[in-house]
Amino acid sequence: MDPFSKTLWHATAEPPPETEPLVGDVKADVAIVGGGFTGLSAALHLAEQGVAVRVIEAREIGACASGRNAGLVVPNFAKADPSVVEAKLGAEAGGRLLDLVGGAGEVVFGLIKRLGIDCDAEQTGWIQPAHGPDATGAMERRCQEWAARGRPVALLDREALARLTGCDKFFGGWIDHSGGQLNPLGYARGLAKAAMDAGARIHTGSRLGRMERGGGVWVLNSENGTVRADQVLLCTNAAVGRLWPRLRRSFFPLVVHQLATAPISAALARRILPGRQAVSDTSTSLFSYRLDRDNRLISGGMAALPWGADKRMSRTIAARLDRMLDLGGVPPVEHIWIGTAAATPDFLPRLHMLGPGLHAGLGCNGRGIAMTTVLGRVLAQAALQGHGRGLDVPLSEVVPIPAHILVQHAPRVAVPLARWREARR
Repeated sequence: MDPFSKTLWHATAEPPPETEPLVGDVKADVAIVGGGFTGLSAALHLAEQGVAVRVIEAREIGACASGRNAGLVVPNFAKADPSVVEAKLGAEAGGRLLDLVGGAGEVVFGLIKRLGIDCDAEQTGWIQPAHGPDATGAMERRCQEWAARGRPVALLDREALARLTGCDKFFGGWIDHSGGQLNPLGYARGLAKAAMDAGARIHTGSRLGRMERGGGVWVLNSENGTVRADQVLLCTNAAVGRLWPRLRRSFFPLVVHQLATAPISAALARRILPGRQAVSDTSTSLFSYRLDRDNRLISGGMAALPWGADKRMSRTIAARLDRMLDLGGVPPVEHIWIGTAAATPDFLPRLHMLGPGLHAGLGCNGRGIAMTTVLGRVLAQAALQGHGRGLDVPLSEVVPIPAHILVQHAPRVAVPLARWREARR
């Protein structure tokens, strides 16, 4: 499958703002590489403070993971619970990161409201069910730890969970009322428009060939233009490519297939998700689903083998929806697409200072919309102060994963193992 094929979101999002390629030799206070959530959030926060910003995007706004995910707004970590974060980073630094990420849902929906972004946003909550009895203990502790930090969360027993999710196959769960869902490409385009209205310049269709420092400034070169900037923010996440090879070897790329069915009936939508929450469970072979504005069911999954995965995953994901939600038949599929996220070994976001005035942020770990929105704000703060220390995401060294060329495929290997274990229950 073409990794940049059109998605459901391309068919339903508001049009993007008009942008133009980078041409000629231009200057900026801050150059931002990447036109996804991280870069656009950083650009918005900087431009609103009067900083001269240039965003350089190789393709179009939201071309990579930002416009190719399922649109879930999840204000927590994929695997790391609050106690784990504090044990790793300490009470002070860990507490700042937890407050940042725990409040990310309010940040996202607050921006949408303040800026008037039309992206089908619904702050109806996010539900995480336990996929098996052995997952209930960890899930309950997770909820209790976030509740202790004042987050709007609550445990759900099996009966309440079945009523909210339309599925009686889960073993309990919890809900974070500050989460929700939206059209991710519409959100990215809305952030871009707001950043441009605040004074940022966005250059699409401008792939960088090299980036170097000279004369006390950073020089970013594309085929037809050059940006000279005092500060650079590398906001490419998993799409860093050859710009910084050491950074590319510090995370696992997660290739996720997403699917959207044809619209289901209003009666079936009310039976499955009466409160229109977004759902994603605790299994390694993640089962997630939500409704879009037209009541299409959206779900996803990872393929163990990449060859022929688009057709195979279309059948697999649709069949799982039918089985888990008792749909009475495999639903017809309207759209299927893929996106690639960046997963760090400890499932925590990263803030790196790669050189004088050069910062990078990455590691959404499957929590892209909420995590990258607040990460962009942190990167903007790093550019303003010039060193990145003492921020809500702690600075860390880039640590390449040993034997990355081989172990980068570990997430694919984990999927069939997880399915085998689940089938044995």
